[in-house]
Amino acid sequence: MKKAIQFGAGNIGRGFIGAVLSQSGYEVVFADVVEDLIKQINARKGYTVHVTDVNKRDVEISNIRAVNSGSDDVVKEITDAEIITTAVGLRILKFVAPAIAKGLKARKEAGNEAPLQVIACENGLRATSQLKELVLSHIDAETAEWAKTHVGFPDAAVDRIVPPVHCEVPLDVAVEEYFEWDVERASFVGAVPEIEGMTPVDNLEAYIERKLFTLNTGHATAAYLGKLKGYQTIGESIADPEIYAIVKGAMQQSGDGLIKKFGFDHDKHYAYIEKILKRFQNPYLKDDVNRVGREPGRKLAANDRLILPMETAKGFGLPYDKLLLSIAGALHFNNPEDPQSVEIQNSIKNAGLETTILKYTGLKAGDPVVKEIEEAYKQVESL
Repeated sequence: MKKAIQFGAGNIGRGFIGAVLSQSGYEVVFADVVEDLIKQINARKGYTVHVTDVNKRDVEISNIRAVNSGSDDVVKEITDAEIITTAVGLRILKFVAPAIAKGLKARKEAGNEAPLQVIACENGLRATSQLKELVLSHIDAETAEWAKTHVGFPDAAVDRIVPPVHCEVPLDVAVEEYFEWDVERASFVGAVPEIEGMTPVDNLEAYIERKLFTLNTGHATAAYLGKLKGYQTIGESIADPEIYAIVKGAMQQSGDGLIKKFGFDHDKHYAYIEKILKRFQNPYLKDDVNRVGREPGRKLAANDRLILPMETAKGFGLPYDKLLLSIAGALHFNNPEDPQSVEIQNSIKNAGLETTILKYTGLKAGDPVVKEIEEAYKQVESL
């Protein structure tokens, strides 16, 4: 039977990527560091994905097991796997890379000439490329040369909302019905594996930015403005007409930039925006604003979901005022349990708003948009 190694056995690992691979006939070996989770997976050998949407259903996932991602066990598993996927978060890829590097070396020494695909399924631009760099930094030149013809590192765009909903059985997970997994066709080595639910595409950048500028931009905007107005969930936030208008406007402004950049069909893209808005309104998913808004420093980075769409729209001479409100909302995000939130709030208090904007967004001093963000910061205070 085909084998897949899924780094990260959290909600997304189990509810999205691991589930898709299992349903496509793979034995899924979850690699994680949480011993209790590893024991549960090995004891139960299965779990249920509860599709919590208008069309409710349960999907039984079986033929799974787990190993500790920091042990030699995961290295052994890599030697005869067909695919490695991750759902750990961008910051954790550097901890996953050494194990993959050891696995590649062991695979080469074992004489396994079959293609191996490594796909980082993370929220970020070209996460697999980032993982590839990290992996290559841990292997010798001979193994790196071997990897060129034996290991594919295709970038991917992933999209599914998997909130931390409490389930009666701890391993079970609740998900929305919609999902999308687009993978860069040209970067596979050998034949593209047939995985139901995975779509090989030729222009991945367009799909990555479409998701980043639409789902991620809108989701973050709803979280930050909802938090500012005292709401607990995305559903509560998006039900507020004032917030709904800003979220929709921000997504349309980011979308207009995408239409100019990639030539997307206007009506189809606006229909995609409407579909995303309906997903935010799913009454069955209690998606917490603190979860969606977490790590605001990362989300304010120059190449992420707030600054990049604003700069894209601005670069084409298009309106971006609603995107400025999204950025302002992130700067206001105040969650004492989120280290990045605490850091940003302390920076605003001690160094000032302008200095903080420059520090986190990558914008340059003297750029007129900095003053526009400052004005938007004041504006959202009156929401």
